[in-house]
Amino acid sequence: MAEALCDGVAAPLPGRCAFYVIKKKRYCKMVIGRGKSFCGEHADADKDSERKRIPCPLDPKHTVFEDSLAKHLKKCNSKEKPKPVYYVKDINAGSVNEEEDVISEVSIAERTKEELDDLIGKLKTALKGLNIKPDSSILSHPALHEALNDPKNGNFAFKHLKQQASILGNMEALELLGPGRCYVEFGAGKGKLSHWIHVAIEQAKDIHFLLVERSSTRFKVDGKHKNTDAIFDRLQVDIQHLDLRKVPFLREKGLPVIAVGKHLCGAATDLTLRCLFEHNLKDQDCDPPTKRVKLNEGSEEDTKPGEELKVSGVAIAVCCHHRCDWRHYVGKQFFRERGLGVREFDAFQRMSSWATCGMSRVGQGHKNLKQEEVRRTDEKQQKEEDVEEEEDEAEHEGSSETIPDNLNSAVSAEEREQIGRLCKTLIDQGRLHYLQQRGFKSNLSYYTSRDVSLENVLLTAVPI
Repeated sequence: MAEALCDGVAAPLPGRCAFYVIKKKRYCKMVIGRGKSFCGEHADADKDSERKRIPCPLDPKHTVFEDSLAKHLKKCNSKEKPKPVYYVKDINAGSVNEEEDVISEVSIAERTKEELDDLIGKLKTALKGLNIKPDSSILSHPALHEALNDPKNGNFAFKHLKQQASILGNMEALELLGPGRCYVEFGAGKGKLSHWIHVAIEQAKDIHFLLVERSSTRFKVDGKHKNTDAIFDRLQVDIQHLDLRKVPFLREKGLPVIAVGKHLCGAATDLTLRCLFEHNLKDQDCDPPTKRVKLNEGSEEDTKPGEELKVSGVAIAVCCHHRCDWRHYVGKQFFRERGLGVREFDAFQRMSSWATCGMSRVGQGHKNLKQEEVRRTDEKQQKEEDVEEEEDEAEHEGSSETIPDNLNSAVSAEEREQIGRLCKTLIDQGRLHYLQQRGFKSNLSYYTSRDVSLENVLLTAVPI
């Protein structure tokens, strides 16, 4: 909702649009044409304008002049682009053929206390006999020592650096840092984890980085490596549709793949594991292979049957179990062996949010951010980056799941937190089982302390 003008607010900047955007509490900053008061997007606010603007049929978030619609549709940025050769729709999505995949969602707030008690009992029974306490493996790496001791870094930047340093330390302990590898960073965002891996092995030969991210990203660090021997490529694609075997570089070079990710949210972890391992048809004992669609662009030559990726290791910081999805989940067999199914999974993934909900750190984070002096040449950009880091951290440590009143009075906050952690552990145990079934030695460990990140578990795996 917005208004053309707003009393009591400073006038728009000279040469800029006079449309006041209420949500942003400021005037639109778009440049206007000569003799006009409003930009093209807000031309409807000009009562003297004879041209009508309508929502774009490709993306209603922006508008277009009705008499220019045909011309706009030919060049609209929301127009579907030809798919790259490595795009195969839903290749990593999992099966939709099982009847149990389709259930009606029931929130925790809608369940009775008896139902919750029954679920908690099933949860604890399923975990019996398992090593459910992750090892403590809070490490560091020399590549980040200078940055960790740089007073110019803000509080949230420092927390991310500690996490990245520990991930690298754990990778080094597993001998996953070295030459002749292709590091694939899933959910790469700005690509900072790949950046630090490169700093750690800068002198290594024949290394390649693939940064997988479905959305466009600001403040990417890829440009810092343009003049190095390492090759950085970015794939803008959802992991759900990524066939790594068809990435031209991997087809040509055949380098072993090291999969990494920091805060790989919810189902993205399962999609990543499927992307790495579901190519081997003989291993697909849980779900039938997904039907592949014909590519719109690229080589018509398909991967030969049986051709596989050479996966040499995995190091993924998991998070947001409340965003997991049964269809994508790789631990279905693990659940079924314990008498559990989609209904229990749906409840446990919702209850997993109890491990972090109610532990408000966002407000304090904003306070800390405001108190810090950011000493950078480009001070504005650094502040924006810190805010984005903070918002990213908050996104991975929250959930909209409601705590029901009947449970609120019957179970303490400490007990709820413990139950939430057990739910996370059970979901991750299914992932360990999946990796073990594929010939990998897998492990869960606390790679950082909870005061640094509430999502502090690292999933690692190396071939046996």
